[in-house]
Amino acid sequence: MNIVIRKEKEKDYKNIFKVNKLAFGQEDESRLVEQIRSTDNFIPDLSLVAEVDNNIVGYILFSKIKILGSSIFDTLALAPMAVLPKFQGLGIGSELIKEGMEKAKELGFNSIIVLGHKDYYPKYGFKKASGWKIKCPFEVPDEAFMAIELSDKALEDKAGIVVYPDEFMETD
Repeated sequence: MNIVIRKEKEKDYKNIFKVNKLAFGQEDESRLVEQIRSTDNFIPDLSLVAEVDNNIVGYILFSKIKILGSSIFDTLALAPMAVLPKFQGLGIGSELIKEGMEKAKELGFNSIIVLGHKDYYPKYGFKKASGWKIKCPFEVPDEAFMAIELSDKALEDKAGIVVYPDEFMETD
């Protein structure tokens, strides 16, 4: 199977909405992507699709967030990451994560925060954010709130609380 990872295009929006909806069984993540696209936190180069046979089967988005501690530090949120159910378990999510992390580093970002499955993200180097004394602004299991340093000691002395933009907090 040939997986192509590329930057999203405007013509992909409908298919990206569908991938997120089918992967999560609801439209919340699809709506989140649409909301983030309309803000300054959106980074077009970090909105990636995975194609198999010219069909979009996966999607990942990294957007700007902040850590509020002794100062305000910039970081990225990995959310959402979705793969169509019939394509899950084939390495597509892995390719999206690896390509996204590489692009983020190329763009000068030093760290990423994710709220995700405790057994999935650590294989890419994510660790509990609490290890850097970085906290989630809402109640989540400690092992599900993770971070990764894209450059050496990027999160050292960055203790604080993650500040998600309003679009992450909106629910219908």
